[in-house]
Amino acid sequence: MTVADAGRRGAPVAAPAASIVFIGGGPKAAMILERLSANLPALFNAPLQIHVVEPHRPGSGRIWRRDQSPLLMLNSMAEDVTMFTDDSVECAGPAAPGPSLIEWARGVLDRSIADVEVPDEDLAEQLRNLRPASFPTRRLQSLYLEWFFRRTVRSLGPQASLTVHREVAVDVSPAGDAHVVQLASGDALSADAVVVAVGHTDSEPDARSSGFARFAARHGLFYAPPAYTNDVDFSGLLPGQDAIVSGMGLAFIDLVVLLMEGRGGRFREKPGGGLEYLPSGREPRLWAGSRRGVPYRSKISAPLRGEPAAAPRYLTAAAVAGLLEHHDLLDFNDHLWPLLAKDAALGYYRELFTGHPERVSMPWAAFEEAFDAANWYSEERRALVGAAVPDPADRLEFEDLDRPLRGRRFADAGAAEEAVAAHIRNDLRLRDGDGNSETLGLFLGLLRVYFELGRLVPLDALTPESRPIVSGWWHGFFSYVDSGPPAHRLRELLALHEAGYVRFLGPDLQLAADEELGLFTAASAQAGEVLAAPALIEARLPAPAVEGSLNPLLAALQESGLGSEEHAPGAPAGRGTGKLLVDAAARILGRDGSTRPGLYAAGPATSSWGAGAFARPRSNAAPFRESDALARRMLSELADRRVPSDAGYSANRLAADLSTFHASLG
Repeated sequence: MTVADAGRRGAPVAAPAASIVFIGGGPKAAMILERLSANLPALFNAPLQIHVVEPHRPGSGRIWRRDQSPLLMLNSMAEDVTMFTDDSVECAGPAAPGPSLIEWARGVLDRSIADVEVPDEDLAEQLRNLRPASFPTRRLQSLYLEWFFRRTVRSLGPQASLTVHREVAVDVSPAGDAHVVQLASGDALSADAVVVAVGHTDSEPDARSSGFARFAARHGLFYAPPAYTNDVDFSGLLPGQDAIVSGMGLAFIDLVVLLMEGRGGRFREKPGGGLEYLPSGREPRLWAGSRRGVPYRSKISAPLRGEPAAAPRYLTAAAVAGLLEHHDLLDFNDHLWPLLAKDAALGYYRELFTGHPERVSMPWAAFEEAFDAANWYSEERRALVGAAVPDPADRLEFEDLDRPLRGRRFADAGAAEEAVAAHIRNDLRLRDGDGNSETLGLFLGLLRVYFELGRLVPLDALTPESRPIVSGWWHGFFSYVDSGPPAHRLRELLALHEAGYVRFLGPDLQLAADEELGLFTAASAQAGEVLAAPALIEARLPAPAVEGSLNPLLAALQESGLGSEEHAPGAPAGRGTGKLLVDAAARILGRDGSTRPGLYAAGPATSSWGAGAFARPRSNAAPFRESDALARRMLSELADRRVPSDAGYSANRLAADLSTFHASLG
């Protein structure tokens, strides 16, 4: 791997026999690169030049970079993180097994993995203390991701060379059948194939955020717009100052960590159980609310007690094919959600019945047979659950799970606050212990259908109205249920609440800027009392954007028409989903609906299913399948271009297509 001058300034470098440019070098790009390496021997037999354009360290990129607070953690356990394919992954390319995060840490410690330089004693101590069920810091994850990138580069062998450019790509332009990638330095790279993998990017503030910023400037207030929390300067937020916080997802948890422990506070165990917060005196007071009014649900510590989790039964290839026989396009709410809901609920009830038989009133086999026959939104399903599950608290309704405080009216702000605190305590009771393993059954069921949906349903098989639902509500609901913080973060949140440093505003948060008071205001629509404060923090990542993106490459694609933002039919003019529009083959769709050979995009900035950049081992995870398919497609197309036009359908392309076909049958 070299970090090299890309050639004479302002001119493209001489193109090698074939060249691929990755714009973005975080974990998504690294995973695709590994799949390129694994498939290279079978699909491409000529020299290959690869360029990776990434201003941060390749492998970790911006979000997982090393220079961030050591207090910030993953919300996955060390045993549940891998960058490597295994024999569970149903893809056409060869599996290339490697260590999960916990296995890698053990290898670094026993020196069986020798090519890792641990830069400081804090990270060395983290390695020594890491356990399978530990939640690692993002700094430790950065070491794993950067090691994976270096290992992948070495695996390319002598056939391929790779150059890292520690800068920013600002434009892509056509050059015959190829492309030219322009860099901020003025250098340019010739590319037969381009992969845009820019990850989470920043965007121009929307009208509301811009208005809040101007209001704060006029009145000398503190305002933080949506941003990656670690990148925000909170020095203007004063000790003891009241701050309204909009958003209670993972960015909110990071915010609380940085403003409490990050300012010197600490927690200790109380003699009777629970945590006590010991303040430093530098903390502000946070007043938090959101649409749901509650934080994401915590990660689960209970193991399964009953029957093992199973593959989806209702969302299957046969079911999707049957739907497509009768419908030109599939509607998420009408056609897919009832299957998703039923499969996720089956995982929940399987564990409730087989792991906790004392809490149900009929055998699992009888319930399962009746459940199979009932539609999700049917009186038969509701009657079955009512008869078989005596305690209403054990019955699963996704609308209640999604909005636990919906429909409730609170007498005052104090009642709303206590309802939120009670919800958090109950969530910890259900998920942080071994008494309610049915929550793990739900977690696994939902995880499986989340990945199966992307595998079985091509994006172009969805109605246009359904695509923003998938990237919006469905992804948000999955994150809320399955991708929340470690349980200890919610225990800390309760301790901060008891100490008065975190207060809860309630659901359906309403924000305003009061010119007469010269303060920001917030209230729950279900409680009514209004809080005024001199600070407002929007605790969420910036909304994705192509139109109005602050990423110069995305903005250039939009301006040139080579790329376009996904729009839902009937949406107001200029109101898109923010996602870069791609087709089912990850090709970028231009403003006119066309695609260019060799121009691809992957990751959270795109309209694809948006699977993550790493996954649980032995889970047949979508990120591996998608990355393998994209890598094989690029290599096959590059091979085809090297065959004379009269040679017909190339042997490489035929082998790749046959292999992909046979993998799909499995």
